[in-house]
Amino acid sequence: MTVALMWEARAAEGRGAELLAWVRGQRLPEEPLRRETFRAPQDRVLVITWWDAAYDAELPELPEPDGELVNRVVHRWRFESVDAWTG
Repeated sequence: MTVALMWEARAAEGRGAELLAWVRGQRLPEEPLRRETFRAPQDRVLVITWWDAAYDAELPELPEPDGELVNRVVHRWRFESVDAWTG
């Protein structure tokens, strides 16, 4: 089964580039099948990691950044793959 972990944060005012750099420097103790980082308006940063694991498996996740770097707690979601299309 493929499980995707999503991590999303919104940077404090004017600190989007710093949050993106912080995220890109974070290493996990295990390597996922895939890891992709996105950015969006309002200084949002999203990281998705894909794992070959059971839905409820204990998996490494990105930590919370320093409270001064973000303007709210990190949002996290877990999904299991039900279909894939590679075009």
